Amino acid sequence: MTTDAVRAQYEAYPYPARDPADEAKRLITGSPSHILELDHSVFAGRRDFSRPFRVLVAGGGTGDGTIMLAQQLADAGCPADMLYIDVSDAARAIAEARAKTRGLDGIRFARGSLLDLPDDAGPFDYIDCCGVLHHLDDPAAGLRTLARVLADDGGMGLMVYGALGRTGVYPAQTALRMLAEEEDPPADRVAFARRLMEQLPPTNWLKCNPFVSDHLDAGDAGLFDLLLHSRDRAYTVPEVAELAGAAGLAITTFIEPARYDPTRILSDGVVLGRLGRLPWLERCAVAELLAGNLRKHIAYLVKADRAGSAVADPADMDAIPRLREMEGPELARRMQPGGTLGATFDGLAVRYPLPPLAAAMVDRMDGRRTVGEIGAELRAIDSGLDSDAFARQFRQLHDALNGLGHLFLSRTPVPKPGP
Repeated sequence: MTTDAVRAQYEAYPYPARDPADEAKRLITGSPSHILELDHSVFAGRRDFSRPFRVLVAGGGTGDGTIMLAQQLADAGCPADMLYIDVSDAARAIAEARAKTRGLDGIRFARGSLLDLPDDAGPFDYIDCCGVLHHLDDPAAGLRTLARVLADDGGMGLMVYGALGRTGVYPAQTALRMLAEEEDPPADRVAFARRLMEQLPPTNWLKCNPFVSDHLDAGDAGLFDLLLHSRDRAYTVPEVAELAGAAGLAITTFIEPARYDPTRILSDGVVLGRLGRLPWLERCAVAELLAGNLRKHIAYLVKADRAGSAVADPADMDAIPRLREMEGPELARRMQPGGTLGATFDGLAVRYPLPPLAAAMVDRMDGRRTVGEIGAELRAIDSGLDSDAFARQFRQLHDALNGLGHLFLSRTPVPKPGP
């Protein structure tokens, strides 16, 4: 259960630290709960956002996920009904102020624990639970509570800590529990922790981990959340799957998919042959073990009986390829014939080979053309390109761009520009 210590922490140090005035300058986006990402990964790209959409943000903190999704739903003209809950009045006040700055209506803000949700609170079409379960005394009970209020055809965006990528965090937490005085005011505990961190030897695992830095660059709130939290656990891929299964849920995808694809890490044919024998979740587990840098797991979940049909299909010619925060023509100009597309995730470089028509396809991704319409345009230019060849090239391009978090499929076009 949520303890007074956890609540007191977030009253003293709302996390992450945010200034509502900054909403006038930028929208923070991320994962889970980006509208394109969740539509692709939960609703097979077929969600009609002109219809009412009920959302629960379970443990909303200072509001990043709430504000992002509420703004995106408003931009889509969706009649959304959002319920935000959090145990911290201080965090809720910041989230509320951010919504007010943006003029976002349709969000109900409440103080409370997700464990206290009544069974008749739902059903919700979508639930955001980001960075919460790993702070509960019984995470499985928390997820079961959320599953009870999830609509049968709905889905959930989840984030929990990754065990391997947080190497060094838990020994440091243990040392601080042994040395710091829990009765001290939060500011004194933070000051003591900083003194200790300054004296870590070069052999210390936290000091050796370049991918965990909240104690260095996220202020006092980041340090407290990372090193002084009263309850904190982390998960491996199999443990995330077990957690979901115990609640009657199944994982549809991890974000970003490339990070969970061991074929992006390995090249030896014999090794790849053995990888090919493994089920998808086991391949994801191998990727985590080999990469070693997954600090968190972001996953989309649905009721177990929907797992096979929840993700958008790149073979759907009526789907619209939607680029996330990128412009098709600009991306196309950066693509070389026979080239590759890649990214670096916390020091791990991954690359995908691009099909010959990659630039031509991306150049036509305006958020309104369907996959089939793009194919028809390219076949009109090249009479030797048949439907099957185009479909194969599009799937290869989709796997690359979606794997890197850039491309999602939707039946909802972007609005046409006004006159």
